[in-house]
Amino acid sequence: MRILLTGATGFIGARLLPALLARGHEVVCVTRRAGPPRRDGATSVTVDFNAALDASSWKAALDGIEVVINTVGIFRESRQQTFDVLHRRAPCALFEASVAAGVQRIVQLSALGADQGAATGYHLSKKAADDYLLSLPVSAAVVQPSLVYGPEGASAKFFEMLASMPIIPLPGNGGQRIQPVHVDDLVMAICALVDAHDLQSRRWPLVGPEAMGLRDYIGRLRAAMGLGRPPFYLSIPLPLTTLAARAGRHLRTGFLDTEALSMLERGNTAESNSISKLLGRKPKTVDCYVEPEYARATAAQARLRWLLPVLRLSIAMVWIVTGIVSAFYYPVQSSYELLARTGTPEWLMPVFLYGAAALDMLLGLMALVPRRSRRLWAMQAALVLAYTAVITLKLPEFWLHPYGPVLKNLPFLAGLWILYEFEERPWTT
Repeated sequence: MRILLTGATGFIGARLLPALLARGHEVVCVTRRAGPPRRDGATSVTVDFNAALDASSWKAALDGIEVVINTVGIFRESRQQTFDVLHRRAPCALFEASVAAGVQRIVQLSALGADQGAATGYHLSKKAADDYLLSLPVSAAVVQPSLVYGPEGASAKFFEMLASMPIIPLPGNGGQRIQPVHVDDLVMAICALVDAHDLQSRRWPLVGPEAMGLRDYIGRLRAAMGLGRPPFYLSIPLPLTTLAARAGRHLRTGFLDTEALSMLERGNTAESNSISKLLGRKPKTVDCYVEPEYARATAAQARLRWLLPVLRLSIAMVWIVTGIVSAFYYPVQSSYELLARTGTPEWLMPVFLYGAAALDMLLGLMALVPRRSRRLWAMQAALVLAYTAVITLKLPEFWLHPYGPVLKNLPFLAGLWILYEFEERPWTT
């Protein structure tokens, strides 16, 4: 069959595409911008979801299409991407155009919880598109997965990170009910819906084989990663968790925000009969999510997700505290005496002292900003090396100081190197 796939570069869409191609389908991927010819066997058509808000915008893309699969979705809104546009308006326009074009089947990737009890913007926008699709005269499947686990998935990264920590914070007692499903099972179930001969238009809840509490899920992920030592679970009262979620929403960092917390507190479970029927077997259990041969690598990556922020914070504090001490607490005359020994003219001493202190504090504050670049760590390392060179030439006795004030630059530089190598946004501003 000739299939139009939206969201082909997303977490689920990127895994669905090769599965469809392997089954012999011809897949046309919707892309926001025109690009070079694809090498995976699929073809592309350019449609901007943010602008394709009426049926006419989709007419050309649907030429010869038999099945439409919509996997576009966002978990958090931004100025450029909103729930109403990406979850409701654009999909509804696509569904209307698909019916007009004679498409045989539409598969809509929604979410468990997009029902009569929906309360968040995420769920309400999904439900609006689902309801509209099911009202149309076309064979339709609304796929409603629970929490989806898969390598490099946002939720998987977040919960693996939590599971790897020696102290694991939990909202309340961690009893929130979830029923995670593995992305491989979800993809195979969607493929089965595409290939089904006689499909009743309805919602399909796709979940894992068992419901569990959040604490149990984290503990089983920890065991799957080979981290056998029991952690300490720290119960965070719900009011404090809500405050943290509000901060996460405003800072736009991390996985937790008010909508995510609300959906977690509501619970996310359903019967697993639907997915078992589609797969012809039971879906994977949490204990099988992490392949044994990759357990150590997964655990290492999970630890880095919280160890690197700890390293960033500690380095930021060194710069900030050093600047404050230099400018306000260390005897000014003693600082001038050290500058005199480096050959600094007397009239430049205040400039050097307070300028260096201000620069130290600035570098520390920059390290706390979420949107960093590798250039910051390179700048900090260059400054440390410059300080070290001056001290080596002009104040060499500090190399032999019992507290090792200069020797401590070595592990500090190593920490900067680690941050430079692991920074995820290289050479951006």
